[in-house]
Amino acid sequence: MGTAARKAAVKKTAADKTAVKKAVAGKTAASKAAAGKTAKRSSGKERILAIDVGGTGLKAAIIDAHGEMETERVKVATPHPCPPDLLVQKLVELVQPLLTPLPATHISIGFPGVVRDNHVLTASNLGNEFWRNVPLAQMLAEHLGNLPVRIINDAEMQGLAAIEGKGIEFVLTLGTGAGTALFRDGELMPHLELAHHPVNKKTYDEYLGNAARDKAGNKRWNRRVEKIIGILSSLVNYDRLWIGGGNAANLNFDLPDNVKVVLNEAGIEGGARLWHPRSVREMWQLPPGAFE
Repeated sequence: MGTAARKAAVKKTAADKTAVKKAVAGKTAASKAAAGKTAKRSSGKERILAIDVGGTGLKAAIIDAHGEMETERVKVATPHPCPPDLLVQKLVELVQPLLTPLPATHISIGFPGVVRDNHVLTASNLGNEFWRNVPLAQMLAEHLGNLPVRIINDAEMQGLAAIEGKGIEFVLTLGTGAGTALFRDGELMPHLELAHHPVNKKTYDEYLGNAARDKAGNKRWNRRVEKIIGILSSLVNYDRLWIGGGNAANLNFDLPDNVKVVLNEAGIEGGARLWHPRSVREMWQLPPGAFE
């Protein structure tokens, strides 16, 4: 190779190295910029629109990542009958005044029925004939800016705010009907719809629900609750039983030491922990890729 050719080759090699360095520098800068954007997104304030769907009332509030309320809790009566389209309409009307001044980043919903993969399978207190594999999360998201939405049973969402995360903890909610949830060391277990479990030829809903209390009277209803606590203790062998729901305020007997009453606000506050992977490990219940 002649002198001129060697000089040309050296120049080309130097140019190639410079191009490589620029390309690497460009990729590094792009990576840092992307990382900066990701960090900025992840460090942004998390505001969760938490919705508690009940057979009697629909309640909502915006909470922070720790379950602390950032707005007042708003409430409206649940319509009856309550097909999916009507429920979505009522929820949108309920939460819009909260979202206008304080936009949410996520939505959590506690629903009185069986939920799988963000679809509602049953809703005995809202009209089962309307609720068969209804994609309620998607329906609501389409009306609220396509925010990420997760739904679980309402007793489970209330339990997320109440549990201590140790041993077997069981939740019993007393409201329009009876709701149940089971946790092991802070992890949500597969849902058991014990509201449909029979006792004295009645389901828990029929035996402990609000209609039953109105018919039987508070004194007799309290005896029923005491009886169910004994049944659940033998059936579940829980370390702690948490009792929530609106009618928990009507209990007037001495509870066992391992049984505690939960404030009704827990139905909203549990919506924060619904977005914590450690708290909700029932993976089949959440959308594919939820924790990727």
